Order: sequence, then C-alpha cells, then structure tokens
Amino acid sequence: MGNKGFPMYVMFLFFVPFIVTTPLVHGDLSYSFPEENKPGFIIGNVAKDLGIDLMTLSVRKARVDAEGNRKRYCDIDMKTGDLITSERIDRESLCGKKPSCAVKIGLVLENPLELHRLNLHVQDVNDNSPKFKKNVIELEISESAERGNHFSIEEAHDADIGQNDIQKYTLENNDNFILAADKKRVQLLLENKLDREKQEEINLLLTASDGGSSQKSGTVVIHVTVLDANDNAPVFCQDVYKATVLENAPPETIVISVSAADADEGVNGYVSYDFGHMSTDDLDLFYIDPNVGEIKVRGVIDFEEKSSFEISVVAKDGLGLTSYAKVLLDIIDVNDNEPAIFVQSLSNPVPENALPGTEVGVINVQDRDSDNNGQVRCSIQENVVFKLVPSIKNYYSLVTIAHLDRELVSDYNITITAADEGSPPLSSTKTVQLSVADINDNPPVFKKQAYSANINENNKPGSTLCSVSARDPDWRQNGTVIYSLLPAEVNGASVSSYLSVNGDTGVIHAVRSFDYEQFRSFKVYVMARDNGSPPLSSNVTVSVFISDLNDNSPQILYPTLEGSSFMTELVPKAAHGGSLVSKVIAVDADSGQNAWLSYHIVKATDPGLFSIDLHSGEIRTQRDILESDSMKQNLIVAVKDNGQPSLSATCSMYLLISDNLAEVPELKDISSDDKNSKLTSYLIIALVSVSTFFLTFIIIILGVRFCHRRKPRLLFDGAVTIPGPYLPPNYSDVDGTGTLRSAYNYDAYLTTGSRTSDFKFVSSYNDNTLPADQTLKKSPSDFEDNLLTLETSNKVFKVTQTDPSPQISVL
Repeated sequence: MGNKGFPMYVMFLFFVPFIVTTPLVHGDLSYSFPEENKPGFIIGNVAKDLGIDLMTLSVRKARVDAEGNRKRYCDIDMKTGDLITSERIDRESLCGKKPSCAVKIGLVLENPLELHRLNLHVQDVNDNSPKFKKNVIELEISESAERGNHFSIEEAHDADIGQNDIQKYTLENNDNFILAADKKRVQLLLENKLDREKQEEINLLLTASDGGSSQKSGTVVIHVTVLDANDNAPVFCQDVYKATVLENAPPETIVISVSAADADEGVNGYVSYDFGHMSTDDLDLFYIDPNVGEIKVRGVIDFEEKSSFEISVVAKDGLGLTSYAKVLLDIIDVNDNEPAIFVQSLSNPVPENALPGTEVGVINVQDRDSDNNGQVRCSIQENVVFKLVPSIKNYYSLVTIAHLDRELVSDYNITITAADEGSPPLSSTKTVQLSVADINDNPPVFKKQAYSANINENNKPGSTLCSVSARDPDWRQNGTVIYSLLPAEVNGASVSSYLSVNGDTGVIHAVRSFDYEQFRSFKVYVMARDNGSPPLSSNVTVSVFISDLNDNSPQILYPTLEGSSFMTELVPKAAHGGSLVSKVIAVDADSGQNAWLSYHIVKATDPGLFSIDLHSGEIRTQRDILESDSMKQNLIVAVKDNGQPSLSATCSMYLLISDNLAEVPELKDISSDDKNSKLTSYLIIALVSVSTFFLTFIIIILGVRFCHRRKPRLLFDGAVTIPGPYLPPNYSDVDGTGTLRSAYNYDAYLTTGSRTSDFKFVSSYNDNTLPADQTLKKSPSDFEDNLLTLETSNKVFKVTQTDPSPQISVL
C-alpha cells in the first residue's frame, strides 16, 4: 500500500436519493490525487466517508464498477475500507490535453442494492519533458531576406498541462536571429541581414522549458541554409480548420483539404504539405497528401477510443519556407457497439423456499456508444419465475416473482436481452444458468397406502415377508429414505423380536418362526424418514397374515393314553346291531381343512362286529352279539386330518363282551399274583443288601491287614463296593422265570348287581399310575354327550392296564 497522496480532498457535492424498488443511488464523492502513483496508493477511505461499517463491506459484497472503462483503475480494501489504485494511472493517456481529467467509477453495495458514484480527479504531475518532432529543423533562407522577417518554427510538444506544459522558449545567442515566440507559435526574427558569402550555414539551439516544480526542457537544432532570392513563405487560407468524420470510416475517406498559397513563382512558389507534431497512434489513423493537402483516413477510427483530434499541418515551399495551421477534427459516433451485459452478482443456487421478490442477481448493462446509441433497454424471456427490475443507472435487479419448487424445475436458463436505441438498433443476449437449491420440504411418500404380507407358519428366521417402498422427491440427503419399525408390542413382546426391516431397501424379514396356533395375524408400522435437517417422515401399516400348515397331529382325548395303559369297556351280550358301544374323541390344533378329522378302524379282532362313524368317531355294533363271539375285542382306531400331507394318530380300544365281572376269570388271580410279585421283590432286595455288606466288610479286613504288613501289593483308596444285580425299576423276578412289572393296580367299584364280593382294594406301588377316576382330566359332565351310554345294562367297567394286566373300574 502506498502513502496517501499530497493533494487530496473529499467533497460531498449533493445527496439525492433515487428510489427504484429497494436499490438506491446516492450523491457523488470526489477525490483528487496525483497521477503516476504505484498500485496500492490510498486515494481515500470510502467506508469512513460514506459512514459504512467495515463489517458490512464484505457482507454486502462491496465492489468497484468502472462504468464503461476498459481498465479497472482502483479497488476497495475490504479490511480497511480504503480506495486504492490497482495500477499506474497516466493522466496524459487517460485524458490527453484536457484541462480536467475525471474518472467516474461506482461503488456498488448489495442487499439492498446501492450505488455510490465516485469522481476521481487525476492531477497532472510534471512527468513529461517538452519534445520537438525532429532533432534538427532545416530552414533555407535567402540572403536577400529583409531585417524583421519572421520564420516559423514548429513548436515543441509537452503532454502535461497547465503549469507543467511548455512555458517559454529560449534561443542560443547569435548574430542574425532573435526569438519571437508566443503561446500560439514560435518564430525566428531576422535581426541582421544574411550574407551567404560570409556564412552559408548557421546552427541555432532552441530550448523549450515547462513550468513544473522540477523543470524539464527539450532542445532542437535549427540548421539555417542561406540561399538566394526566396522572399515569400506559404500562407494558409485559415489558421484553424474544423472537420468531422464518422467513426469506422473506410480507408481513403477524405476528411478535409487544407490549402496554402505562395506568392513566389517556380520552385519558390511550389507548396508541399505535411503533418506537424503527431503521436504515433494518430499517424496510424490519418495521412496527408503532400501535393494537394487532403487529409485522409488510414486506419480504423473508434469514437470510443478518442472522440476528437488536433492536427498540426505544415506548408513548405520549394526553398524551405514554412507556415503552420491547425485542424480540429471531431469524430461522429456510429452505433457500432453492441450492449455488453455483465452479471455483477448472482446468488446461485437459489433456495427453493425463497419468497417472491427475492433478489437473486445484479445485472449491469453497458454500451460504449453515446447519446441514443448508448441508451439500452434490458429484458428477459417470458414464462420464467424471474423478472428484471430497473434499479440505478444501467443496473437491474433479477428478482423472483413466484415461489420456486425444485421438484418441478431444478434449473433455469434465463436469457437476458439488451438492445440500444441506435439506428439500426444493436442487441446482445446473455444466458444465465440458475439452479434451485433443495430444501427438505417433502416427506417420503409410500407407493401404497397399506401393505400386507402372507407367510406360512414354521417359516425360517430371516425369511422375507414383503418390501415397502417410499419415494422422496427431494435431492441428495433430503431425498435419502431410511426405513425403520415403529416401537410396538405383539402378544406382549416387542415388535423387533418378530420382524426387522432393511433400513436402505425397505425389505421386511421375519426374525423368528411363526406359529399359526399362537396368533394368526398382527400389524406393524413402518416409518420412512429422510435424511434432511430437520428430517421428515411418514408411516405405513403392514398387516402380516400367517397361513396355517398341517403341523399338528390329531390329539386323542378319549380313550386316554398314558404310557402303555389302555381303557377297557364292557359291552353287554344282549347288545343289538347299531348299538352305541363307545366313542373316540379327538381334536386338532390346526384350522380349516387341516383340522377336519376322520375316524377309521385299522385293525379289529372281529372286523365285522364293530364299525366307527367316519366323522363323529362313534363306535357301534354292526350286528347282534353272538355267543360265539370272542369275549375280548381289540380295536385299533386311526384318526386322520385332512391336511396335505395328512397327519394321524391311533389309539386302542379294548372291549369286553360280558354282563358282569364274575364272568371274567382273569380278575380273580390278579390279587394273588400281585402279592407274590411284591414278596419276590422284597426278597431280592434283602439278598442283594446282605451280600453287598458282607463283601464290603471282607474287603475292609483284607485292606487293614495289608497295611500292617507295609508291603502292599495292591493299594486301595477306599472301600470297594460290589453292586448287586441291576434290575429295571418296577420290575421283579417271578419264580425265576424272567422280569415282569411288579406293580399292578386294581380299583374295583361294584354295583348291587354283582354276584361276588371278594374283591380287595389294593394300593399301588407305582406313584405314576393314576386311579381310574383320573384317567380323564375332565369331570363326567364334560363328556356326558360323548361318552358311552348303554341302554341294556346299568354297569360300566373301566379297565386300565399297564402291561398285559388290566386295571378295571366298574361304574
């Protein structure tokens, strides 16, 4: 950063608020500073002068707008608020010989849009020395020239202005000439006549000096050749010519013709034309015909580069006498520049929740032409949700006019058209691409309002039930859907112990195996949540229906099966065909056709004696009982369900064809056999115990004796027990013939019609054997419609047998 310039002042010229919607244009700030400063030179502190807080400079995107200048001469320091030069500023290149050089720039602030115009007055510094066009000026003067004659000399050129411009000329002392100079021209005044015979050539040193504080000067050598008889110099018709020419005029276009006359004749009266001092750039644009004095176009004239020229023209006769004239040339602007569109600021992307009227960009339009050619109108295409609002000079605000929805339109290509008012008008277009930033404004939406899943029971854990799917039209993480189960209970257990859902795919899996007999259906709730901030979610109901499989065999309730015991029922001998003998009762835990039961007799002692109803399980006689029929009838009944494949269960039904117990001889010996069996068991147990004790005692005695001898051949850690023969529980040896179950249970309940009364009530040694009244787990009233009813007898026998011996109950 450079030091602050020496002459600097800040002037508030006026303050006029100009309101167009929200943007404001404020009055001018003027700064003066010298030219030729290094980049970083501090022009002034605009933040302080405008009363703007430093923190808001960056927030409001403060920047410098050059307002049509091709070069960017200064910038703003966001940290300090200083306006600093960004490059070296040369006043002469910028403004030429204009007495005042002002650069107009704009300080633009956004949110809200404001424009502060800054006038930068560049002060001249004496940085240019006076220069003559040539190092040597050739003059040819006749020796006959009279004293007091004036001879014009091309003046020097100094690019500076004012006091820094050329202030005086000085001529080296000589015998013949003195200097006659003013601000318009430089002339040599012949003070003493020339004498060619004495001196044919004279060299004069002419110095031009400016008036700057550090004075600069330039010199030229005037070489005078003394000739014979050329008395008259050329004379222009006008001292100053004025002309105009269109910019972009084609080469060879005649701009103006200048003319000078010489009173001499012959060679002395021939006049040629040339340019005086001109810059190299100007010489590239124009040339002059040396014979006729026509100034023509050589290069491309650009009004925007330079709008006027001051050309010095020299007329010279054959012997070197000269005269000078000026041509003031104005360039006429042509509408040759299309408007230029600059996007100064653009909020891209624009959040989709932006309210209508939100400013999303600042557009600047510039046309380097002047007057109507530089007046620009700006517009955008229709059917977009944006519009251009004119704000300050050549500035437009791009604002929204409706609500944005990224899910409907995510990108906009906005074509901006700028057209000037020239004739013919020129226009240009610029396309601005604007994206809409996603806001999490859409919750996930399930494809279905409800889902259902069917699964067979006994499924494998991990089986797939169904898949839920939700779509979120938002973008990226706002549109990423995550699935989860809402906490709930099913049959008192957490839903997560039954089902799981894949958070990414929405596939629902079974965690456990389901049992249709426990529950047949249940509902869960799946939540789809996006990953936005804050997240949005939606729920859906998933109904799970469990299908029944034939996985339960029929269970026979009657006759009761406990171990190998069986039920025996008495059938009166007088039973007729079709009489109800008994009934098989069974249930199936499955449902539907898997629980439809059918009853079949798979084996019978006399296949033609009894039949069973296919659906009810009732056992009836097919014919009358005959004397020849066996007293003991054994039926094996199969109960089948209707599942696929079918499951079944079997039971044995023992029927005793008799009118009373006296006709059953096997029952009389049961009590004595039972006593003998128990006595045998006691004897065996006693014998084994005595033998074991005796052997243990003998082993202990031998062990003690060996220990006393201290020469043990065999070392025992303790007593050796020789076990007795192992017998299965509840078994005993009967007369040495083998093993039989030792427990037999007889519970007899006799009616008044019994012909014998010598039955004894024997208690059971087996605790696992239930008495006859507990063989069915329900009271008689629960089965009064199903149990056997015999019309011909008032006696019912119930026999429970644990092996071949029966347990008989008479009811």
